[in-house]
Amino acid sequence: MPHEIDPSFLALPLRPLADAALARARALGAQHADFRLERVRSASWRLRDARPAGSSDATDLGYAVRVVHNGTWGFASGVELTMDAAARVASQAVAMAKLSAKIIAAAGSDERVELAEEPVHSERTWVSSYDIDPFEVPDGEKSGLLADWSERLLGAEGVAHVDASLLTVHENKFYADSAGTVTTQQRVRLHPQVTAVAVDEDSGFDSLRTLAPPAGRGWEYLTGAGGWDWDAELAQMPSLLAEKMRAPSVEPGAYDLVVDPSNLWLTIHESIGHATELDRALGYEAAYAGTSFATPDLLGTLKYGSDIMNVTGDRTAEHGLATIGYDDEGVAAQSWDLVRDGVLVGYQTDRRIARLMDLGRSNGCAYADSPAHVPVQRMANVSLQPAPDGPSTQELIAGVERGIYVVGDRSWSIDMQRYNFQFTGQRAYAIRNGRLAGQIRDFAYQGITPEFWGSMEAVGGPQTYVLGGAFNCGKAQPGQVASVSHGCPSALFRNVNILNTAEEAGAA
Repeated sequence: MPHEIDPSFLALPLRPLADAALARARALGAQHADFRLERVRSASWRLRDARPAGSSDATDLGYAVRVVHNGTWGFASGVELTMDAAARVASQAVAMAKLSAKIIAAAGSDERVELAEEPVHSERTWVSSYDIDPFEVPDGEKSGLLADWSERLLGAEGVAHVDASLLTVHENKFYADSAGTVTTQQRVRLHPQVTAVAVDEDSGFDSLRTLAPPAGRGWEYLTGAGGWDWDAELAQMPSLLAEKMRAPSVEPGAYDLVVDPSNLWLTIHESIGHATELDRALGYEAAYAGTSFATPDLLGTLKYGSDIMNVTGDRTAEHGLATIGYDDEGVAAQSWDLVRDGVLVGYQTDRRIARLMDLGRSNGCAYADSPAHVPVQRMANVSLQPAPDGPSTQELIAGVERGIYVVGDRSWSIDMQRYNFQFTGQRAYAIRNGRLAGQIRDFAYQGITPEFWGSMEAVGGPQTYVLGGAFNCGKAQPGQVASVSHGCPSALFRNVNILNTAEEAGAA
């Protein structure tokens, strides 16, 4: 049954505060003003060897006013829920815009902020797709489930330690702007994770983490009703970890690579997701994780990958971590192409960047991680599309004579233009004559973004598609953190360079 907006959030003086702030901003000459009130509750539970190791439960409540005054941004935030206070915050935002205008003029810039047009969305509500709000589940039940999972693993031979955690977020957001858009939203997301550690006197130690991705789902995700078989994954982990501990070190060289969605989502995030943020490609975002090789002069011509490469930006995917109804500039959620038939055809934008580049309407990528932060252009759910009648993962493996099958994400490294990268994984298997031939260790695959995606020979069918993701995508200064999902099928890449990380570490 679809949920409704939390009545306790609706009981807050949302419209009076917005009306007071927007009226003051207009009276002070703002060409645009928006008001955003948020209540974000975040809670976590952490267990070490089935014993409590920490927990938290915090609520962030406040509001922000952002204005465009004489072509310059102004921003201020507050926590006092009175109309007088909201009006003062609006005055502070206008004062900040005036101060910023002086600084910009002194720097010799005449660039003015203009926003792409967006239809007015009056009195709209949106609630994410979930069954059970995790905050309605007793804390004892949450920690009890983590303890049960931990004890199952600790009881298995070869498992020395187990770390288990659960992060949950319930986010309410009210938005109103001077054009007349008014939206109220609610979304729930969670991130469960269990890590088993093995210790051996001869081979040292290693670990294995659950592959279940974070998701825009509710408590049902942890009980088997949300599309993930936790019992099966936990039952397999001890034997997989034992095999990993005995596995031989990889021989470096060129291999064909079959990449599981549990690993490929992160490669998409780093080499496509960040690279197609238009503010980054333009150089407006540079200090935090660099710019992008996929510059606007290459739009429509850059061969990003092979002809079977089709990537979308999507703010509408069910259970996506970046899925919304409306962004933090009042833009309705959309889905659009970033790469079509291997060619760069689109970017992720907010209203300012869309107008600056004459792209028409924004595709709704403005987001602030708290009421105290200004919205910045953030990543949508960026996903590689499967082939409609594509092969299974087993069929992809069957087409490889000498290769490696990579499962689960681990460490990663990419340069400041999103061009040269290196990724490892939770597990890797040797492929010989179309069959898996046991696990290998100490591997990393290396590539140059367009060359790597250009080597993609086949993508799996919808049956292989998984929506992965992360809670901790960082950007901006001061730093902000956003949750984002990336869907993908299994995929086959030919002639990929594989490093032996143990040899590399020894050489260093």
